[in-house]
Amino acid sequence: MSVLYEVPGPRARRLARIVSVVVIVLLVAGVTWLVVQLALPRTTATGSVQPGLLDPSRWDVLRDLAVWRSLGRALLGTLSMAGVAAVLALVIGVLFSFGRTARSAFVRVPVTVVLEFFRGMPVLLMMFFILLVFAAQAYWAGVWALAVYNGALIGEILRAGVAALPRGQREAGLTIGLSPLRTRLLIEFPQAVRNMLPIIIAQLVVLLKDTALAYIIGYDELLNTVRSLSNFFGNQYFFSLFFVVLAIYLTLNLLLSWVARFVAARTGPNAGRPRIPRRGVHPQGTKH
Repeated sequence: MSVLYEVPGPRARRLARIVSVVVIVLLVAGVTWLVVQLALPRTTATGSVQPGLLDPSRWDVLRDLAVWRSLGRALLGTLSMAGVAAVLALVIGVLFSFGRTARSAFVRVPVTVVLEFFRGMPVLLMMFFILLVFAAQAYWAGVWALAVYNGALIGEILRAGVAALPRGQREAGLTIGLSPLRTRLLIEFPQAVRNMLPIIIAQLVVLLKDTALAYIIGYDELLNTVRSLSNFFGNQYFFSLFFVVLAIYLTLNLLLSWVARFVAARTGPNAGRPRIPRRGVHPQGTKH
């Protein structure tokens, strides 16, 4: 079976090993430098010297169960905002995609103008707009701002997915007697969703991270809770609390990114196809 690349020769393999060693050494040196910098004593603006950020005295606050209960409530608030906004964004995205691809210019042009307007408006500015103009609560201001902004992006993603389909898909639906709307719903749209699902999930990862902007409008999400806890227990604990929240966000985002890669492998164009073995290597791993 032919392959699209040549097996690396001895020089290429040696160069790859050298580059890998250099990168590993640089990463270890960078992490070591960062740890040393964090462990050094800190001098405040008043001239007093405080322990380094890795000193145990800065982390004993994590033994307080009240801290974890507060972080748990903030995490639930963050997930609640992200979950509701994600559902609304998917609905809005579907509506935008249908309006954006409508055959009538009286529908397509206004929808395009509105969509481009929402895509160009910053999420934080939209949060403030909803909060002040509609006198909404901080939670709903964050939810609707995230839903409308990401819905506009998802609408463009779905429109691109429909446009990427072969023209024969639509013609086949019309040939068997389906109306243009039913052709879009039953033939084109399901395929576009399947092809664009990894990108949509990646956009939902961005939506989850953007919930941190709700801190500015006073919603009790993770960052706002860290600020409140550091004010209550003392600013010396801000780094440790921030580090915990950073670990929570990384865990959530890496989990969603893994889901996106898994979906891409299952629904992409190469899904279900056998892997092409390298030249000279049997699929079970034995060499010819």
